Amino acid sequence: MTRDGIALEADLLGKKYGGRNHGWALRECDFALPAGRVCALVGPNGAGKSTLLALAAGLLRPTEGAIKAPAREHLAYVAQDKPLHPRLTVADTLRMGRELNPGRWDDAAARRAIADTLDPKAVVRTLSGGQRTRVALALALGKRPELVLLDEPMADLDPLARHQLMGLLMADAAERGTTVVMSSHILTELEGACDHLLLLHGGRIRLDGPVDELLAAHTLLTGPVADLAPHTVVESRTTGRQLTALIRREGPVEGPWETRDPSLEDLLLAHLRTTEGAPA
Repeated sequence: MTRDGIALEADLLGKKYGGRNHGWALRECDFALPAGRVCALVGPNGAGKSTLLALAAGLLRPTEGAIKAPAREHLAYVAQDKPLHPRLTVADTLRMGRELNPGRWDDAAARRAIADTLDPKAVVRTLSGGQRTRVALALALGKRPELVLLDEPMADLDPLARHQLMGLLMADAAERGTTVVMSSHILTELEGACDHLLLLHGGRIRLDGPVDELLAAHTLLTGPVADLAPHTVVESRTTGRQLTALIRREGPVEGPWETRDPSLEDLLLAHLRTTEGAPA
């Protein structure tokens, strides 16, 4: 934990890659993620999600600013490509995890991630993408980390396996108070699982906060075309004389509007479709 119940903190964080055709992957990122949260890290391709996770894991150095995370022995990171030793068996891989984390390894937690779906004698190079994901998550959870960083962890899993492993992550977070930061393009898997949101767009933080508070601050409106001041319009579409808009409320919503609460998917898609995003 970094300080005062904060699990992950960025202070004007920036990362620039070298070369003439490269630029800033992240710029002026500021956030403080409370411990024990399950955080969805969302953004379009190239928004900087993988860079942010690699910086948090200590695999990259910032170009400017700073990021504060638990020490490596208290942190687990699962990259998109799930790098595992191809010649080891599943059992050997878990044994390696135990030997590299003396005094912290939880064999029962690691084996729950594998459950009865994998032969311990199977060699890693023979495993499917989804099976490799299970082994990588087993290594991460067996470490008993304070912070788990997951870069598109469920992308190569079928819906049933995705549901099972998401349940396993949620149970571990609830039981141990583990903080989880998970990037994903599968918006439906985030709803009901994540209680905090970080939305990256163009290398900057566009939304940051508890999911319930962000949802409560927004409203979907349908009605006649009219001035929506003083509210912040995140996205609006006009069909004839009919206006549909997602707004961030600045006081009561007055007028002949039909209103409803947005879902997390409504909120994310509206902000992602907006070029610059509404103020955070």
